[in-house]
Amino acid sequence: LLRSSQPLTGPNRRRCREDEKLLGTILDEGERGFIIDTRSAQAAKQARMGGGGTEPKSSYPQWRRLHRALDRGRSLQESFVRLVEACGEPALSMERWLSRLESSRWLGHVKAALSTACLAAQCLDREEAKVLVHGAEGTDTTLLVTALAQLILDPSCRTLEGFQGLLEREWIEAGHPFQLRCARSASSHARGKQEAPLFLLFLDCVWQLSRQFPFSLEFGEQLLLTLFDNAYASAYGTFLCNNEKERSLCKVKESTHSLWAWLNQPEEKQKFLNPLYLHNPLVIWPSVEPQSIQLWQGLFLRWIRPSQHLDEAWVEIQKLVEG
Repeated sequence: LLRSSQPLTGPNRRRCREDEKLLGTILDEGERGFIIDTRSAQAAKQARMGGGGTEPKSSYPQWRRLHRALDRGRSLQESFVRLVEACGEPALSMERWLSRLESSRWLGHVKAALSTACLAAQCLDREEAKVLVHGAEGTDTTLLVTALAQLILDPSCRTLEGFQGLLEREWIEAGHPFQLRCARSASSHARGKQEAPLFLLFLDCVWQLSRQFPFSLEFGEQLLLTLFDNAYASAYGTFLCNNEKERSLCKVKESTHSLWAWLNQPEEKQKFLNPLYLHNPLVIWPSVEPQSIQLWQGLFLRWIRPSQHLDEAWVEIQKLVEG
């Protein structure tokens, strides 16, 4: 499973022979691979007309390109805003609530992300093919798909330690611009041009996996909520800046504490573990049917619905498992 941080053509629509040679070395003779483009075919065509952005089929004869459009900018941000506004009105009638939930289109984004990740995972697992995932810049939807595909396929990524490694590798080191995407409070009405809840969308998809496979992830919902909070406002340096170069220039590792170091303290770690966890060596294929995608109430409704009884039930589950 590969990810690309840039289109596979050079400027002014020139062929990039270095990329062609690189991809050619990945496949053996007679072997095939898939390029999953997280842009629509129309968006890729427009990018190419502007001087960049798509692979000529003749230059990559062993690779098949698949377009799976995933929103990453303003439309995703507006979808999130509409959902937050709907969740902030507890007095809505049932009909009005369902209408506003549907019009937000947030669950559609969740479904699309999971569907694309499943496609990548199927190409790897069932077709035994190489997969390259790329998009406009390679730091948003590309990372969303590759990280989810690894969670689906690799049981080591579903442990607490493995999940932290996945985030470090696929989101932080790969250059997701946290400072730009999470510039303000997630519920703020003031919006910057670069803001978009890509990381939140990823966490929501992980929650969908944990709900459909309650025994297969070593960590629970509390970890996902903690990661969401720290992505937007944190006492730690893990999600600071936009890329490794900026973190190096700002000496983030030398001057701040790591979120992972705090999470892995024995007294803190216990809070984030799933007491029902059983190691599952198999691939976990999530259902992406509309009926299977649910609103993440633990996040979107946590400010208007008390969680005391749910927290008490979770403690009881832990006691029963330990007993």
